[in-house]
Amino acid sequence: MKKIILGLFTLATVVLIVACSSDDTDSENSTNDGFDRSAMLSNWADNIIIPSYANLNVRLNAMVDAKNNFTAEPSQVNLETLRESWKDAYKAWQHVEMFNIGMAESTNYIFQMNVYPTNTIDIQQNIVNQNYDLSSVNNNDAVGFPALDYMLYGLADTDAELLEFYINSADAEGYRGYLSDLIDRMQTLTQTILDDWNNGYRDSFVNNTDNSATGSINLVVNDFIFYYEKGFRANKFGIPAGNFSPTPLPDRVEAYYNGHLSKTLALEGMDAIQNFFNGIAFESGNNGQSLDDYLDFLNTIKEGEDLSALITNRFNEAEAKIETLNESFAEQVETNNVAMTETFDTIQLAVVLLKVDMLQALDISVDFVDADGD
Repeated sequence: MKKIILGLFTLATVVLIVACSSDDTDSENSTNDGFDRSAMLSNWADNIIIPSYANLNVRLNAMVDAKNNFTAEPSQVNLETLRESWKDAYKAWQHVEMFNIGMAESTNYIFQMNVYPTNTIDIQQNIVNQNYDLSSVNNNDAVGFPALDYMLYGLADTDAELLEFYINSADAEGYRGYLSDLIDRMQTLTQTILDDWNNGYRDSFVNNTDNSATGSINLVVNDFIFYYEKGFRANKFGIPAGNFSPTPLPDRVEAYYNGHLSKTLALEGMDAIQNFFNGIAFESGNNGQSLDDYLDFLNTIKEGEDLSALITNRFNEAEAKIETLNESFAEQVETNNVAMTETFDTIQLAVVLLKVDMLQALDISVDFVDADGD
């Protein structure tokens, strides 16, 4: 077992690592540290990734049923049932968004499921023109959960007025058809990815233990860090708070039209992050092999403390800060944006630990371009 002692790293170090990553070869590297990488991959696949996809698929199937009832009879009761199924599925989505690997990557799954803010102009044009291709990259911002957010909450100020779009408007049939197509596509994509995991990809994923750019661990760890830094930190907090723009952008929050779900989704995402890092099974809650164990096995120390403990503490601090925010992040930005920027800063504290210290310990190179200036 080797001992790794990590010193202080500056922003220049981060830039250097990113710059050098493009020069790394894709050749397979032997892994002689003695850690059971296959056991970790098995835990990820069998206890976290596949169960998370299966749960999302169940939630989406329920949303399909609710949608079928609503489009057949657009009533207030059926609208509320559909909305609840959308919320349940959206929360389940937070547990799979980080796994942009395999068929999820090749089908642009995350871009078909959760690009926000949604493009309401494109949605309206699709409904009116009725010649849309939801699989087109041009519709990535007019599909998925954010598009449904608009279709279920954003069409009008009151539910009575919203229901008119589906009952008596000139394009009522188009609204019902677009809503139906959105949900059917989300379920079909998810079922396809789940089937792929269950019919061969799981085994190739677990057996691919190489320490190389195409090794399963390297790919998933990069996806995990990318999600934490971009999908979670930047998209949920930094962009709405104005960290990357001259002014705050409250309309860029997740579930903007719903108005009170953004905090819930963020906390769900934080749970997913912590559970993956610590190897917590999605269904049973059992603790299996994951990144915390790998770092402990390597006896990775930073400033006299276990790196795994430092990362866990940062995650706990981030979760505590999120808990203090308004249920509506848009309202939080508009009334007390300092709390949002402080939360962003707290989440940021784990980025260097993950992106520099952990990757150095695991001998993994960054495989994505960092261009947001952090």
